[in-house]
Amino acid sequence: MIFNNVNFDTYLKNYPTDDGFFGKYGGSYISPELQTAMNEITHAYNTICKSRKFIDELRRIRREFQGRPTPISHLQRLSDSIGTGVQLYAKREDLNHSGAHKLNHCMGEALLAKYMGKKKVIAETGAGQHGVALATAAAYFGLECDIYMGKVDIEKQAPNVARMKILGARVVEVTDGLQTLKEAVDAAFAAYAKEYKDAIYCIGSVLGPHPFPLMVRDFQSVVGIEAREQFMNMTGELPDAVVACVGGGSNAMGMFAGFLNDPVDIYGVEPLGRGTALGDHAASLKYGTEGIMHGFNSIMLKDENGEPAPVYSVASGLDYPSSGPEHAFLHDLGRVKYDVINDEETIDAFFTLSRLEGIIPAIESSHAVAYGIKLAQKMSKGSVLINLSGRGDKDMDYVIEKYGIR
Repeated sequence: MIFNNVNFDTYLKNYPTDDGFFGKYGGSYISPELQTAMNEITHAYNTICKSRKFIDELRRIRREFQGRPTPISHLQRLSDSIGTGVQLYAKREDLNHSGAHKLNHCMGEALLAKYMGKKKVIAETGAGQHGVALATAAAYFGLECDIYMGKVDIEKQAPNVARMKILGARVVEVTDGLQTLKEAVDAAFAAYAKEYKDAIYCIGSVLGPHPFPLMVRDFQSVVGIEAREQFMNMTGELPDAVVACVGGGSNAMGMFAGFLNDPVDIYGVEPLGRGTALGDHAASLKYGTEGIMHGFNSIMLKDENGEPAPVYSVASGLDYPSSGPEHAFLHDLGRVKYDVINDEETIDAFFTLSRLEGIIPAIESSHAVAYGIKLAQKMSKGSVLINLSGRGDKDMDYVIEKYGIR
């Protein structure tokens, strides 16, 4: 399929370029010392990703440890409640071991760390799902693990903090700035700069300097590959639309990778939070402009000084002032349509899916559920496949405390 002069038959092989660019987005804007470390990671990944031994081991881990493939569920009662005849389906990444899609790339990154002879993995986390996944991978491979997490998110995500500690990780509280995901990334990068000889920074999304947007997409693409085959087997056709939430964008990029070359509408859903005022949302692709942060060029929300703006979302995993460079590229191409869902719509979807389908979704995933419902209400026929990126166990106490039981 040719779309805006980009051939999607060969897209995944051609993007990013060898120096890490998706069009004008991506790259590696870091110190020469850290660039040396990134070059080492790039070389190791480009070598190991073609290795039959590595691929076989990763497949075995996914099958025997992670519980892949995760299923697709037909959301029959939710579909019936909408009443348009449109059928909703969910790719159940909440059933992946550790409760979210994050383990897909964490097991790959930790396996890469072992291959490189590293002793420690370092990461940031917002909602805690990436932190739990990396702590899980570190325990599996016998690696040390440091997880940097903002104080605000630690208070919101107490169950995941406890899980990380039980798994043996050291959770480092970050108290700078807004004490959320951006500051956690800042702190993790600073720590990695001091420890890169013995550690690897396992970035939690399709962002950061090259090769991380490539690596994380590759590891997460199992979601879209599985989903496409499963949906065809279930229904005999492709979905009319695919929906996923977007913060940094790892779950979305994994899902989208399976459908970019198909005649399928693809929607990325950003958090509108409390409204459109700067500081009340984290919808960078909707309201941002081009800018560089955390070692990569993408679309970001900026303050009056051109620095990363304060952001907010009810979902700790989405409150980041930028998005992965590949999402910025697909946004500009128009291949993926990016839209927003606010906090209220998100919480309504959280309870609706729980009550009608017996599935408690993560607040992050609830953004995609809410958008899938709105999309189905506008359509007269067809099907919508939602990436249910994680389960909501981690969010229950916070939702009950702030919103009560609806």
